[in-house]
Amino acid sequence: MKSVRVVCAHDCPDMCSLIAHVDDGKLVRVQGDPDHPYTAGFACGKVNRDADLVNSPERVLTPLRRDGPKGSGQFKSIRWDEALDEVTERWKAIIGESGPLAVLGYAYSAHQGLLNRGLVLGLFHALGTSRLQAGTVCDTCCETAWDVTVGPVGGADPESVVHSDLVIAWGADLAATNVHFWALAEEQKKKRGMPIVVIDPRRTRSAKQADLYLPIRIGTDAALALGVMHILVRDGLANREYIARRTLGFDQVEREILPKFTPARTAEITGLAVADIEKLAAMYGRAKAALIRLGEGMTRLAQGGQALRTVALLPGVSGHYDVKGGGALLLTAASCDLNYAAIRRPSGPASTRLVNHLRLGEALLEMRDPPIRALYVSANNPSVTCPEAHKVRQGLAREDLFTVVHDPFLTDTARYADIVLPAASYLETDDLYRAYGAYWMQWGQQAAKPRGEARSNFDVAQALAKRMGLNDRVFTLPPKEAALELFKGATGPAAQANREKLFAGEPIHIAHDWPGQPFKTPSGKLEFYSEQLAKQGLPPMPDWTEDPIEAADAKKWPLRLLTAPGYFQAHTAFSGVSFLRQREGKPFCILNPADAAQRGLKAGDTVRLFNDRGEIGLVLQVNDEIQPGVVLVPGQRPTSETVSGTINMLCSDRYTDMGEGATYQSTWLDIAPWPVSDRPSQ
Repeated sequence: MKSVRVVCAHDCPDMCSLIAHVDDGKLVRVQGDPDHPYTAGFACGKVNRDADLVNSPERVLTPLRRDGPKGSGQFKSIRWDEALDEVTERWKAIIGESGPLAVLGYAYSAHQGLLNRGLVLGLFHALGTSRLQAGTVCDTCCETAWDVTVGPVGGADPESVVHSDLVIAWGADLAATNVHFWALAEEQKKKRGMPIVVIDPRRTRSAKQADLYLPIRIGTDAALALGVMHILVRDGLANREYIARRTLGFDQVEREILPKFTPARTAEITGLAVADIEKLAAMYGRAKAALIRLGEGMTRLAQGGQALRTVALLPGVSGHYDVKGGGALLLTAASCDLNYAAIRRPSGPASTRLVNHLRLGEALLEMRDPPIRALYVSANNPSVTCPEAHKVRQGLAREDLFTVVHDPFLTDTARYADIVLPAASYLETDDLYRAYGAYWMQWGQQAAKPRGEARSNFDVAQALAKRMGLNDRVFTLPPKEAALELFKGATGPAAQANREKLFAGEPIHIAHDWPGQPFKTPSGKLEFYSEQLAKQGLPPMPDWTEDPIEAADAKKWPLRLLTAPGYFQAHTAFSGVSFLRQREGKPFCILNPADAAQRGLKAGDTVRLFNDRGEIGLVLQVNDEIQPGVVLVPGQRPTSETVSGTINMLCSDRYTDMGEGATYQSTWLDIAPWPVSDRPSQ
């Protein structure tokens, strides 16, 4: 038995350092790294089962060729050379007939390694194909909002919470999505009595442990932040010195916007009690070092950019951005200044046709001149995760679309593929990682032999590049040498990392020793007034107004959708572990008891969720952790596990106000009993 230090590659801000225990090349156990200052010796309940994920009997072990209708999941095993030859022959023929824009390929977030994700992107960049505008299903809205307010730079170091005297988890269920930050915050609460506030439409596990929980109405975060600003000004708690020195445009916001957000009006908009709004503002205004942990979920709706931008401005009113342990944290990755282009853009045209990730279905069905004729998917499951998922499936079902999926499992998307390639997991690959919710960078070495004939994304990208005649040096380098390319031209703490220690697997702390939050906006200040937004025709100052399309939908449909990560099935990457599936239970939705009673429904019923876009079937749970008028659907689950369909079939592909992101939480629907005659046999 040997122990290998590895790094978790799941899509999570913590980027945990782990210890993999391996017996004769087989992974037998994964645990937290006790010598890592942030991971602190424990891993979440999902990653603790990653040995089961690697050894799952459901894994794809050989390359497969379709042997039945698209979507049927009927395949026959073939050899790797046969598979790669067929892929590249088809690509060359399509490019010869229609040009490279007829091909679309990408890797996304199921593997966070800079090499295994990045080199697949580099392959298609070098080929000059259509490019996926990736991340719109997740974080482009929040990143855009942060960038026009604070600038493209990381936020507070989560480990600075040891200096905080207040933590606000705003739209972030830290116990589910940022467990090591949550552990640090809880430790400070026990040691020093540091209060924790949770602002969330759902009474999450984090909320149950909070000193103050505010069950905010979905989509009203900007109003609450403006209401707090109003009180800070009213009560003389605004830091005028900091505002004058480090911010731009607050005087205009104070004059034109804040008078509208009295405690009474803020309460009316948010559904919160005036007393709780006053309490939050008093706690925040009197704190010396308050840290706001921003969640991305508040931005996945029509006015999502405005929501996050407004909350991110709060530490500018209080001056907490200038204090260690204060400020706000959304993401940290922007401060890891590596040369990502060396892997992701080795050659190829600077610009080409873009396909928005959340509108993949529309692109597959409607794009012309040329149409998309070939699709390559790695580390993603778009037929489940994309809005209007039924459109994605209709596009994937096209007989004239040549689809290749590289994945450890036969996902919903892979079932539509012409060729399926078996992918190695992160525990079976070498890679370099940088966290996006903490300031750590680490080399993760391969711990176990790949199952069956599985090969890494990095390896397959190089093999395809060779067959396609690409001569860029990065397509010939072994992983460690390719990783070194990331440091050429890099700047900041990441560039200064000791290479010997890094490639020995030692975690490297890459936090800036800042005197305060830096701002990389055009003005060099925190921008309450954004000229960038004004030039785009968007409101340059923070505000809250009711979205007219949401208001119309609310009159038509009685329930608003809330989606959130499941505690054991956050997304379909964990579906290969039967233990976790059982812990999470059958794919379900949650209604408030009042809404369930109104519809004559009870816990355990099979129910139909429906709107103008279609219907899906889930199992009902009844719980007052959510408010009346809301239906919660946790996690993303394969349709093979649900009664019928996936929740994203009911979500539109409408854009957010900033960043062209997805608007999952702007979905309205209703629930009724699943028709008995249509109920699947158990």
